[in-house]
Amino acid sequence: MPSILSLSIYPIKSCAGIALEAATLTETGLSFEGIHDREWMLVNQQGQFLTQREFPKMALIRPEIRSDGLYIHAPGMPALSLNPQEDTSTTSVTIWEENFPALDCGQAMADWFSKALDTPCRLVRSTPQTQRYASQKWTGDKLVATRFSDGYPILLTATASLDDLNQKLEKQGRSALPMNRFRANIVLDGIEAFEEDYAENFEIGSLIQLRPVKPCPRCPMPSIDQSTGEFGPDPMDILQTYRANPWLMAASPLA
Repeated sequence: MPSILSLSIYPIKSCAGIALEAATLTETGLSFEGIHDREWMLVNQQGQFLTQREFPKMALIRPEIRSDGLYIHAPGMPALSLNPQEDTSTTSVTIWEENFPALDCGQAMADWFSKALDTPCRLVRSTPQTQRYASQKWTGDKLVATRFSDGYPILLTATASLDDLNQKLEKQGRSALPMNRFRANIVLDGIEAFEEDYAENFEIGSLIQLRPVKPCPRCPMPSIDQSTGEFGPDPMDILQTYRANPWLMAASPLA
C-alpha cells in the first residue's frame, strides 16, 4: 500500500533541508511551525537567484527550527537567528527569466551569508506580493502559487525510483545515491518505480488530493554530495539511457 516515507522542507532555496515527522500543506507547499518551504533565497548583487549548481557549498548551510524561531548554521560560522521581523525593504529579484518583488533581510544577514559562501550575496524573503505561479502549460486551468521553488510548490518522488537508479549505478561499479541528492518534499513508499509519472492523483487521508502535473527535469544537483558540498560522480549519464524524454524535457533526463 502506498505510504509517505518522509517529508522535508528547504526553508532557504538550495540550502540544506529539514526532515519532518509532520507538515502543514499550504497553497504554496509544505510548512512547519510557520516556516515555509523555499520561503527565503540567496541572490547576487544583481538580484539573480543562487543555487548549489553554481555554489555547491550552499548544501552546508543548515537551517534548524527551534521553539523561538529559525536558526542557520554553517561550518566555521556562529549560529544565526533568522527573524522575519527584521526584513527591511522591498527589492526586485529574478528566478530564471521571472522578475518579482521580495523582502531584503538586511545587511547583517547579507554579511553572514556572504562570509559563509565566500561570495557577495543577500538573503531575501518571499511575501504575499511575490505572487509567483506555476506554468499553466502544465497546471491547466489551475492557478498554482509557489514561493522560491524553481517552478512548482511540491516535489514528489518514490523510493522505488531511486532504487532502480541505484541498481543501475551499482552494476557499473558506482556508488548508490542517497535520497537527499534529489531534494524532494514528499517521498513515497509502496509504489512501483516511476509509477509517480503516470498517477493522476495521490490521496492523503480523505481530505487531501495531490495531482502530479510535470515531471522534474534533472539538473546537476544530484551530483552534489549534500554532506560535503562537493561535486561527485554525475548520475546524469545513466539517467539519460532510460529517463530521457526529448518531447517533454528536451535534453534533460527525468528523475
